Amino acid sequence: MNNGKQKQAIAGLYAITPNNRPMNQLLIETEAALRGGANLVQFRDKSSNQQHRFQTAQALVALCEKFGKPLIVNDDIELALEAGAAGVHLGQQDSSVAEARTLLGNDAIIGATCHDSIELATQAKQQGASYLAFGRFFKSATKPDAPPASFDVLNEAKKLGLPIVAIGGITHLNAGQLLHHGINSIAVIEALFGTEVIDEINTEAITASATEFRKLFDQSL
Repeated sequence: MNNGKQKQAIAGLYAITPNNRPMNQLLIETEAALRGGANLVQFRDKSSNQQHRFQTAQALVALCEKFGKPLIVNDDIELALEAGAAGVHLGQQDSSVAEARTLLGNDAIIGATCHDSIELATQAKQQGASYLAFGRFFKSATKPDAPPASFDVLNEAKKLGLPIVAIGGITHLNAGQLLHHGINSIAVIEALFGTEVIDEINTEAITASATEFRKLFDQSL
């Protein structure tokens, strides 16, 4: 994937999978988000069951390929390699962007969590990041203790010339505040998938939510 294609992929709705789903449910929900217009999917699973994580990642890669969209793995470079994912997203406590770039190659999409720091963003760019992720911007049930980020950091980050992803408590009601700052993508978990495992999966609601986010991006262009 060349640089132009990477930038095209890192745009619009970035769906991050919830951490507490059985594989079959996760695949159904992710497909619903893709049908609604998710442009990029990140597989986020903090469990210690490596076999489950591998099988799920592989299945998600195949699903995303059907829609022509990339699947990114959260935190785990080896899993991204083994499952054939398009890349990896790394936090500040994970492996370095430079290591991921060396192992995954020039075509991989590599994202870096930068919190509210231009210094971290600059380091990530120097090491070969494909995009820079900032947040949290709003209260988040997924990471309630994450440090807040300011909108000002988005304006500064644009000078670095990489796609910018915003994350943290983003909903249909507040996404416009971020889009006003010219970001490339918004990463969403709760507003797409909710926070609870439920017996009956509401695929229509997930697709509708993804579609609404996509429309917000279309209106901001």
